[in-house]
Amino acid sequence: MKIAGRLRYRNGYLRSDYRLAGGVLPLGRHPANKMKRIAILGSTGSIGTQALEVVSAHPDMFQVEVLSAHANADLLIEQAKMYKPNAVVLTHQPSFEKVKSALSSSPIKVFFGQEALCDVVQWETVDIVLGAIVGFAGLHSTFAAVSAGKHVALANKETLVVAGDLVMQRAAERRSLLVPVDSEHSALFQCLVGEHPDSVDKVILTASGGPFRGKKPNFLVNVKASHAMQHPNWTMGAKITIDSATLMNKGLEMIEAKWLFGLKNEQIDVVVHPQSAVHSFVQFNDGSLKAQLGIPDMKLPIQYAMAFPKRIPNAFKRYDFKQFNTLTFEEPDYKTFRNLALARDAMFKGGNMPCVLNAANEITVQAFLQNRVDFLEMSDIIEKTMQKVDFVERPAMEDYERSDAEARRYAEEFVKQSPLATH
Repeated sequence: MKIAGRLRYRNGYLRSDYRLAGGVLPLGRHPANKMKRIAILGSTGSIGTQALEVVSAHPDMFQVEVLSAHANADLLIEQAKMYKPNAVVLTHQPSFEKVKSALSSSPIKVFFGQEALCDVVQWETVDIVLGAIVGFAGLHSTFAAVSAGKHVALANKETLVVAGDLVMQRAAERRSLLVPVDSEHSALFQCLVGEHPDSVDKVILTASGGPFRGKKPNFLVNVKASHAMQHPNWTMGAKITIDSATLMNKGLEMIEAKWLFGLKNEQIDVVVHPQSAVHSFVQFNDGSLKAQLGIPDMKLPIQYAMAFPKRIPNAFKRYDFKQFNTLTFEEPDYKTFRNLALARDAMFKGGNMPCVLNAANEITVQAFLQNRVDFLEMSDIIEKTMQKVDFVERPAMEDYERSDAEARRYAEEFVKQSPLATH
């Protein structure tokens, strides 16, 4: 297990000793009651905007140091004027020019590009980095934050899907604390703190099943992006909502859990839980189960990751067992929702294959949102891409970058061959 161990206070500081597969990683001294300066990467997205709500609710605990966005200039300008960060970063040139002009009379620094993003997360004035950039695009900035030994609240699961071995090794070397933001991994994290790694039998990730739970291929062949965007429990961005509908999101979470918690492939399981009350389980070798429950609201895992190791009060809605008094669980349909099976296959094969899976998925999701491929065709394209890209058993970062680019090229070619794209 990557994360388990003892938490104790000494002289007003938290001593965090988390066990790693190769030993114990002492994470150093973390002031227990210090104002935390935070860099929010992807501040205009769903996770980023909710993180700012947490900041607003706890102005005595959090101060915004950096905000970043890709192209949502208007919202970033609004956020910058409200939270007055030291700097903002954009990765879209026209949006950068617009924000730079709008903030020219303020002391806020405005930077452009991926290199600038990797630089600001390493500033000494940044205590916490919330990585909420969607997809492969969030890898390098997260890796830079880990390399600087930062406390990273990780919402970008693709970072660990693509290069989990490199990221976790660097985290161990630089004593960087990674606390997951995904509700499922936050649940596992909370269940594992204080437990000995050898006591864990397996972890069980819960999936809502999305809007098409129980549906078969003869139904799914006709669904459109507007149908897939209607998630029954969660309000999320477009990419993750489509991934939830295809169950790819749960497949990516399996791979993320493997690296984050140092698990063997066989120790990771998935169950469908339509009520989304149990966010995940840990089963121990004595048969005991631990679960973390709550309403489906991302602000809670965001706050937990930002405030860790403290639990801080909030006014969030509480789970009411009198109102939601039925919890059900069922096996996922791997045959119909093939993305979950493909992700599991990629996890077992290892090497660069999860990177290839992720790249192909990003291309097909975008194509589906643009009505260029149909729902079931996404799995076909991902599978064909995984068969095309050469396997690399022990990839370096350059291999991941090359595999990502190659997979995107193949996937885009397959998209162009779709009957929807050719009409």
